[in-house]
Amino acid sequence: MRIYLDNCCFNRPFDDQGQTRVRLEAEAKLCIQENIREGALELAWSYIIDSENGEHPVEERRTVITEWKLYATIDIEETAAVLQKADSLFVREMNL
Repeated sequence: MRIYLDNCCFNRPFDDQGQTRVRLEAEAKLCIQENIREGALELAWSYIIDSENGEHPVEERRTVITEWKLYATIDIEETAAVLQKADSLFVREMNL
């Protein structure tokens, strides 16, 4: 199974683990990471992760997250077709 983790998922283990929900989400993400490393799951990457992660103010987090790109089996680049599909999904979601 191929999965996509957004930048919030990649950052969750770095968040304050004092709240139960945050800690459980971080543990789930770490379990998913292990499945990716073991090959049980495939990681999809995208230019959006690169863009959002590049804006993160903490260099250590940027570096750790960027290293996950090495595990990706697919890297989606920005294309006109991708942007058109995103626009159509947005319009449908907004019932426009």
